[in-house]
Amino acid sequence: AHAALSDRRRGRLWKAQRVARAGFGLVEAREGDTHARLDGWRLERRSGVYETRVAAEEFGFELTLRPTQPPMPNGRDGYSQKGPRPESASGYYSVPNLRVVGSIVRQGRREAVTGDAWLDHEWSSAYLDEEAVGWDWIGINLTDAGALMAFRIRGRDGSTHWAGGTLRRPDGTREDFGPGDVTLEPGRRWRSPRTGIEYPVEFVVRVGALRLTLEPLMDDQESDTRNSTGAVYWEGAVEAKTEDRGLIGRGYLELTGYGAPLELP
Repeated sequence: AHAALSDRRRGRLWKAQRVARAGFGLVEAREGDTHARLDGWRLERRSGVYETRVAAEEFGFELTLRPTQPPMPNGRDGYSQKGPRPESASGYYSVPNLRVVGSIVRQGRREAVTGDAWLDHEWSSAYLDEEAVGWDWIGINLTDAGALMAFRIRGRDGSTHWAGGTLRRPDGTREDFGPGDVTLEPGRRWRSPRTGIEYPVEFVVRVGALRLTLEPLMDDQESDTRNSTGAVYWEGAVEAKTEDRGLIGRGYLELTGYGAPLELP
């Protein structure tokens, strides 16, 4: 498990990870519903409401996340293709626009917080083709109560190997998009002073007729989780904007496979 907190006011990313074996009721992940515990960290769903708790050395949080909308299937009834072959796919749904209340802790100081969240749940036994090295992914809560998920799978030459997306409008109608409908064009880049890896931290995104730009809350949102997930990647908070409307949403951008091809079990 890993957790992170992007602190825009301090310009800092707080992060932590945990690894443990199942047993003695301390580490478990049940089937049939959301219920995961690891060494005091937990993410659970009770009566349709999600609760999560993380207590790390320098930060932590306790949050309640209440759905305001039904889950959003991504792809064809939740079958999200990740390459030209049918087996290169995942089961995938999102729960956007969760209403959040709770608290965060930084260096022993607790602060009450409210806001909006996005929950992603994806699983696969053959996520990446051999020709692919990683992905660029976004999940955006739109200010009009809509939601946007989009991704591109990158090939070894840096080109787009596959792409897809889902747009849910404020009225609840949903539209799925394939490779010809989605582009994520990298813009400004940032180089990590720790790993030397260079990431594109700004993007121009097109999904169907929607065109927007992504800007990070801060550049340094790199996570080194080689001791848990085995990967070094960039994942952080971003704002989505358009030229005519300004800020239209907030969410997360995830970038994998930039230092080295992502190796999935």
